[in-house]
Amino acid sequence: QVQVVESGGGLVQAGGSLRLSCVASGCTNSRCAMGWFRQAPGKEREFVTAIDWSGRSTRYADSVKGRFTISRDNAKNTVYLQMNSLNPEDTAVYYCAADQTMLTPRDDPERYDYWGQGTQVTVSS
Repeated sequence: QVQVVESGGGLVQAGGSLRLSCVASGCTNSRCAMGWFRQAPGKEREFVTAIDWSGRSTRYADSVKGRFTISRDNAKNTVYLQMNSLNPEDTAVYYCAADQTMLTPRDDPERYDYWGQGTQVTVSS
């Protein structure tokens, strides 16, 4: 059973930065593809970014390209989301997700089997 736990959310001013962490324990040989999604109040959950198990392939939503960076450290079973140049539209609960069968990073939340509880990111103007 894979368990996913996010951390690192908080309150930041517009233009600032935050780094989220996600520990995924239980992935066979650390080979989980990982994704970050977010959900703002009154909106549907949306894709942010994803990374394959090796870290060599990534995918980003257009809204975060050039501002957010996903990376991973398989020795620590951890995926990171570095968020720079944050703006109030980035305010949301950020969820980390994992899947043991994906070979490439996907933006479809239905493809992920394991989800964390979410961490709140609030960007003030």
